[in-house]
Amino acid sequence: MKLLAKFNLLLIVVFGLGLTLIAINARSFLMDDAKKAVLSEAELMAASSRATRDYTDQEISPILENTPQHVNTFLPQTIPFYAATVTFNRLRKDFPDYTYKEATLNPTNLVDRAEDWQADIVNYFRNNPDEKQLVGERNGAVGQSLYLARPIVAEAGCLTCHSIPSLAPKAMLKRYGSQNGFGWKPNEIVAAQIISVPMSVPMKLANEGFRNLLITLGTIFFAAIVLIDLGMYFIVIQPLRKVSTTADRISTGDIDLPPLPVKGKDEIAQVTTSFNRMHTSLKKAMEMLND
Repeated sequence: MKLLAKFNLLLIVVFGLGLTLIAINARSFLMDDAKKAVLSEAELMAASSRATRDYTDQEISPILENTPQHVNTFLPQTIPFYAATVTFNRLRKDFPDYTYKEATLNPTNLVDRAEDWQADIVNYFRNNPDEKQLVGERNGAVGQSLYLARPIVAEAGCLTCHSIPSLAPKAMLKRYGSQNGFGWKPNEIVAAQIISVPMSVPMKLANEGFRNLLITLGTIFFAAIVLIDLGMYFIVIQPLRKVSTTADRISTGDIDLPPLPVKGKDEIAQVTTSFNRMHTSLKKAMEMLND
């Protein structure tokens, strides 16, 4: 095996090990980064839903509640929960993988009732009132998912409908009855804003990043091997070939060859200098024998 082939084999082994180690460490890093990107989008969605809820509570509900239509027919548009959910569902046209729910322990509309795992999140916030956000992973019927949750506190506007049935709008009682959604207290954590996304979403992002990383590193390593090979050829292989070719010609009796040029002060230059010195000594010895 030639020197350049041996050197290439060594480079392939070294770069291969390096690429393997990078790939092992990069996969978990890219997965964490993908989760952060997904959660960042979820945080923006949560903030948007919160803004919609506040806008409805402060500006839309006071107007609609005083209309004759609301007195006779309950308008869900007056409910901040409804406004936030509808807004998010429209947002899902661009983000179909994300799901949203304002999961409530004791809702008026049973559609908003928290599932068991969602109730655990609400109770977590109730037991830890200083916590403002919870991020976690769970295994569901459709696979593993990532979720972001924030507590929802009963504010003054909520108590109009959810304190006691006698204070609630008659239109609401007519539609939903007086059995559910009452007994809320001021500043009590009654629900959680929960955004869920399948783990397949960050995994897809991580896999794309991992593939691009491998392609980029593979290209860099290949280019590095080519450049190192060129350097090896012109700095080491070519000068050694000149020495080898000259030595072959001298061994066949052609001793009147000019000395090889010496460039630099590296090991190749030292070998060339030593060869020239040997050539000169051999030439002088042959001249002495001929005399």
